[in-house]
Amino acid sequence: MKTYKKVVVKVGSALITAGGTGLDRAMIANWAGQMAGLRADGIEVLLVSSGSIAEGITRLGLKARPKNISELQATAAVGQMGLVQAYEACFQEHGIQSAQILLTHADLSNRRRYLNARTTLRTLLEFGTLPVVNENDSVSNEEIRFGDNDTLGALVANLIEADLLIILTDQEGLFDANPVDNPAARLIEHADAQDEALMTYAGPSSGELGRGGMLTKVTAARLAARSGTHTVIVSGRIDNVIRRVVGGEQLGSFLEARDSHLAARKQWLAGHMRCAGELQLDDGAVDVLQNRNASLLPIGVRAVEGVFNRGEVVACIAPDGTEVARGLVNYPSDECKQIIGKDSRQIPRILGYQDDPELINRENLILMKG
Repeated sequence: MKTYKKVVVKVGSALITAGGTGLDRAMIANWAGQMAGLRADGIEVLLVSSGSIAEGITRLGLKARPKNISELQATAAVGQMGLVQAYEACFQEHGIQSAQILLTHADLSNRRRYLNARTTLRTLLEFGTLPVVNENDSVSNEEIRFGDNDTLGALVANLIEADLLIILTDQEGLFDANPVDNPAARLIEHADAQDEALMTYAGPSSGELGRGGMLTKVTAARLAARSGTHTVIVSGRIDNVIRRVVGGEQLGSFLEARDSHLAARKQWLAGHMRCAGELQLDDGAVDVLQNRNASLLPIGVRAVEGVFNRGEVVACIAPDGTEVARGLVNYPSDECKQIIGKDSRQIPRILGYQDDPELINRENLILMKG
């Protein structure tokens, strides 16, 4: 049985609304209780929830989802208040502090903002909070929208390197045909997330409130699999569904990631043909990387070559000129030059802040073989 340490739960609009009449608070309380149970088991949980526009429609007394962008943004702003209040009240019943995170596409397409979002989410989890993430519909426009919160769920799973993404929907799972039109349609219980056939089974959304459909869920599963995250597409109305899925019970459609987090990250790093810069190491740092499976600290770096930003791939060069490793650097080149050769405890005094004590974390580093 697979063991999960980090889980992202995504709840869709069709599921979270009570027949289009606002939030289904009883279901929200139910899911919150299940997530609280996971937390009690030592599992980190992050929630991605739709529903702000649906709740805003109810609060404003609208008869249908607005078509105009400015009206959609305003509706989302009103509805977000109710959505967050509902989750906060339910999590507080279990003694859990929640946190609101609103993201736009620009937050995850810009490398620096991507890293900032990742750091914030990881810090919130370290604080013991349960982050509630939604697309920032009140400022997004059609050109920069994620398009659906399924994609957002996958990207958040990538951000925190989740082991499992659970997409709760109003359907039983993914079928090989439309079960409404074909009574013989078969539920896909287990499949490779990258199997091209899955895309042919999925269809677009048929509902008004949500923008996603089964196609976006399969696409999200494929995206999550790239960083080693498994996905389960399952009905959120099944009794104790979140706990049962995490416990290993076969419910809905399990779309498996081929590679582990480490393997997926290593493939990505190794595939970079060109590094943004170089870090010249001393013999001690080379030994630490090659023989101790450790991170690269500033004290083991002699020189910095090139101009690069935080989060870019840099090469780690031994004194004899060979590339011993490459990885995602935690500081831009100008700041690296200020802290190399120094003890990590001096970083806050030198730079005025500290994101990480390491120049490259070991999980973001791959050794290069000659």
